[in-house]
Amino acid sequence: QAQLEESGGGVVQAGGSLRLSCAASGSIFKLNAMGWYRQAPGKQRELVAAITSSGTTSYADSVKGRFTISRDNAKNTAYLQMNSLKPEDTAVYYCALGLTYWGQGTQVVVSS
Repeated sequence: QAQLEESGGGVVQAGGSLRLSCAASGSIFKLNAMGWYRQAPGKQRELVAAITSSGTTSYADSVKGRFTISRDNAKNTAYLQMNSLKPEDTAVYYCALGLTYWGQGTQVVVSS
C-alpha cells in the first residue's frame, strides 16, 4: 500500500520555473517506477516524465530539455523540476507509483 501527495503547483509566468514534489508513504516506493502525468482541460491525461527504480529517466517530447524528473529513495519523494514553462504546460499534474497508486493532483497555471 502507498499514498502519494503532490505539492509545489501554482501560478507562474511563461518562462518561469516550478518544482513539484511527490511524497509517498509506505515501503514500496524505492521498488517501483514513478511517473508524472498531466491533464489539461478537455484533454486526456498524458505521461510527462518517468523514472525507474534505478534512476533511468524518460520524457515526453514536449518537455524534453525543459523538465527534469528525479527521486530520492531515502525520502520516499519524487520531483519534477519544470523550467522554461509555457502556457501549454498548464494542467493538473499527478504523480503515480507504477500505475497503481496516484496522487490527488496539483494545479499548474502558466500565464502568457
